[in-house]
Amino acid sequence: MINTHQRCYLDESTRLGSAWPQPRKKPPPRGSQLDPFVEVVDGWLRADLDAPRKQRHTAKRIFDRLLDERDAAGISYRMVRDYVGPRRKEIRVEAGRDPAAVFVPQTHVPGREGEVDFGELVVRLRGELVKCALFCLRLSYSGKSVHRVSATAGQEAFFEGHVHAFDVLGGVPSGKIRYDNLKAAVASVIGFSRQRVEAERWIAFRSHFGIEAFYCQPGIGGAHEKGGVEGQIGWFRRNHLVPIPEVDSLAELNALIEQYDRADDDRRIGGRTHTIGQAFAAEQSMLNPLPSDPFETGRWFCPRVDRYAQVMVRMNRYSVPSRLVGRQVRVLLHASELEVYDGRTVVARHERLVSKGGVRLDLDHYLEVLIRKPGAFPGATALEQARAAGKFTPVHDAWWAAACKAHGDADGTRALIEVLLLHRHMAHQHVVEGIAAALRVGALTADAVALEARKITDQEPVITAEPPGRSALGPAVSSLTERRLRAIQLPPDTRSLPDMDKYDQLLRRGQSSSSRCTQSSRGSRS
Repeated sequence: MINTHQRCYLDESTRLGSAWPQPRKKPPPRGSQLDPFVEVVDGWLRADLDAPRKQRHTAKRIFDRLLDERDAAGISYRMVRDYVGPRRKEIRVEAGRDPAAVFVPQTHVPGREGEVDFGELVVRLRGELVKCALFCLRLSYSGKSVHRVSATAGQEAFFEGHVHAFDVLGGVPSGKIRYDNLKAAVASVIGFSRQRVEAERWIAFRSHFGIEAFYCQPGIGGAHEKGGVEGQIGWFRRNHLVPIPEVDSLAELNALIEQYDRADDDRRIGGRTHTIGQAFAAEQSMLNPLPSDPFETGRWFCPRVDRYAQVMVRMNRYSVPSRLVGRQVRVLLHASELEVYDGRTVVARHERLVSKGGVRLDLDHYLEVLIRKPGAFPGATALEQARAAGKFTPVHDAWWAAACKAHGDADGTRALIEVLLLHRHMAHQHVVEGIAAALRVGALTADAVALEARKITDQEPVITAEPPGRSALGPAVSSLTERRLRAIQLPPDTRSLPDMDKYDQLLRRGQSSSSRCTQSSRGSRS
């Protein structure tokens, strides 16, 4: 039996065609005050097809002509600009002047092609937000990608990213590697062709590794020519670097990124049947081998040390030992660090500053000056940076305050500087523990701190290079000579002990002659 309500429902559904509600109709496009002038604008754009390139209509010129010649008072410049931009390209395609935007599927040969690009990355470095560069090299066949973060996207980072990627991949693509027109590689673009004037160091670098470079079209139009690495950088940033990484150094962040790269080997791209790692295993043997000689990726500078014991490198200042004031030194600048050389000796190492106009100072470089000028120590910029970096600990401050109270400000500060000099020869943690031990017993001299730190050093096991199968941890030793011998692992001495019998005969002969001399002297006196 069908009741009255069911019969009414069936009759209504039969009349509507379906019991489900119909989808909402799309509203018709809204009209624009530019619609009456569309044909006129299209006519001007078509006339531009045969006009000289420098005498074609711009959106501003079309807007002015509409106001002057057509009395189009109700239109705006933005309205004209939004219409002219895409319509100009459509008219050129309709007239056969430009090809249609059609993408052709590509098949990549294993080990032949790769893509390189930089992306931006924000990192919280020691509590401060800084913008860094994310280098990526991606193999086109397997999708295997290698990433590396650096302070800048300069030529040093460009080269170091390649070297790191080639070391991880175990080879170099035998075909083309696609690039943007990066300043690190391209000095200038010649016209609208694919010819480029390359940077001199880049020519040497790619010749060393046998890289065949392919440069994409300038601008956004060439982004699709290396779409694989463009999408890879975005995917990696969204999936591994969100939320913003918090690290103490770029080296720590790069260690995490290497873990992420290895984890991505288990990922499948799109509908591929094999994972990235499986495809790369088949591709790796087809890469060209690496050259036997290394390539120096850093860049040399020869600045002069100013009176503040600092050198200027790329708009930033870095400290060097104060004894080098007024002298010219050599600086080897890398992507994330720099080294300062006095002759062939490395005298300073610094992490590279990300921003411009910064100063990075090492307190150790000023100790010889501060021991003569102890009054400058409390307000020294190097001291504040050492505190921020955790090198000058609260234990140092407590010992300093106690020493100043016992010996006076000047002598107490000099005693602290003598303690800081111990860091040059002993482990930082051992010196800190020695300061704490000396403070507990009220020993407020540098000699007492050195003694306590030495005790702590001797109590720790010595890590030695023992042969396989033997423990590398040796017992604690109190003799410095024994400690050094154990550390360098001299081979055992199997030679026999020297024979001293002949030397004993000389001793007996010397004793007999001396006794004769004694007897003769006694006879002469008698």
